[in-house]
Amino acid sequence: MGERRSRRPSSVPGTRLGRLLGLGLAAGELVLGGMAESVRRLAEGERLGAAQTLLTAANARRLAARLARLRGAAMKLGQLLSLEGDDLLSREAAAALAVLRSGADAMPLAQLHRVLGREYGKGWRDRFQRFDEEPIAAASIGQVHHARTRDGRDVALKVQYPGVARSIDADVDNVAALLRLIDILPHGIDVAAIAAEAKRQLHQEADYLAEARFLARYRKLVADEPRLVVPRVHRDLTTDRVLAMDFVPGAPLESLAAAPARERDAVGALLERLVFRELFEFRVMQTDPNFANYLWDERTRRVGLLDFGATMELAPELVASYRLVCRAIVRGDRRAVREHAVEIGYLGPDDSAAHGDAVVEIIMLVCEPLRHRGRYDFAASTLPARVRELGFDLAFRKGLLRPPPPQTLFFHRKLVGSFLLLARIGAHVDVRALVAPFLPER
Repeated sequence: MGERRSRRPSSVPGTRLGRLLGLGLAAGELVLGGMAESVRRLAEGERLGAAQTLLTAANARRLAARLARLRGAAMKLGQLLSLEGDDLLSREAAAALAVLRSGADAMPLAQLHRVLGREYGKGWRDRFQRFDEEPIAAASIGQVHHARTRDGRDVALKVQYPGVARSIDADVDNVAALLRLIDILPHGIDVAAIAAEAKRQLHQEADYLAEARFLARYRKLVADEPRLVVPRVHRDLTTDRVLAMDFVPGAPLESLAAAPARERDAVGALLERLVFRELFEFRVMQTDPNFANYLWDERTRRVGLLDFGATMELAPELVASYRLVCRAIVRGDRRAVREHAVEIGYLGPDDSAAHGDAVVEIIMLVCEPLRHRGRYDFAASTLPARVRELGFDLAFRKGLLRPPPPQTLFFHRKLVGSFLLLARIGAHVDVRALVAPFLPER
């Protein structure tokens, strides 16, 4: 499952007090570092905002180290911040936090063995011919190990960090408090609603039996796509805290960037069509398009899909509204886009005309690949920067935007992540042609 790299071991704090202490230390380091940076900049005649002084490159490195040790919901904070634009973080700070997207610290062997002993029993090693103690991946909720069972099955075991599941609510509340301290949240954001949605999603990600059900379901849904590989679940080795599945060979999908253009475009079209199938056909979507969740098998020319902890079912009425708004976008019908934006919750029925125009403007810009005729060059596109600039101007300078409804939060993550994925592999895709079969006029 990708290239193995050595990971620094650090024990996962399993108690509420231990995790609170970790976040408290992170907050203290941020404040002290921010004070020092403010004094230095003032001496140089420069005055910065709170976020800029708190999230310097040095502070970001310290924060990343703390969050990588905590894992869980706390680590999600750093992943979120690392994706923000230059209007929030310096390039150096964003780069410092970006390490959290590539993986967490690994558990020390003694802690790993305790978890496996608790889940499988004292003689857990007897279940395997071989168990690789060096993880092949380590993320915010758990780490993955390659193993071979006694009967010869090649499996990947996702082992959950101790204490992460029961600490989610407290972690999210503490992270929200830390975000308020940093003072980088947009004005008008419904922090309580966003926190509630984050808790719901993280509780689901920590439920490995639920992930096993989504994994099996998704494997059936894409059975007609020969170029996609979804691992089987091994139920005899799956528990509440260990998910056993097929070991899927492959390299990081980014390795496709060196492949011929024809191959990159074909994979890009495959993945973009999959997003439309998830939304309009399956009404089931894997909402975490982290680069690490995709593998490229050069030998078979197939794409492996991993990690279904963040899978969600989409309500039929929400899907119907997205279908209608997509039709309106393709037609260029701004009045219909506004009407369906109200249905989804991007707009309120009593919002001003200026507010409505602003929302429609940002929707039309974000959906540029959908409106584009012919193949869209994702790698050369400046769309993310233009969306960031327009969104910042409308939201902060003119006060005409508010955060989207919480129920759309993870759907948006999928759309943004998919765009970045296609940009990373350098794909050219006719998105308009791909979506057309899913938008029949009735």
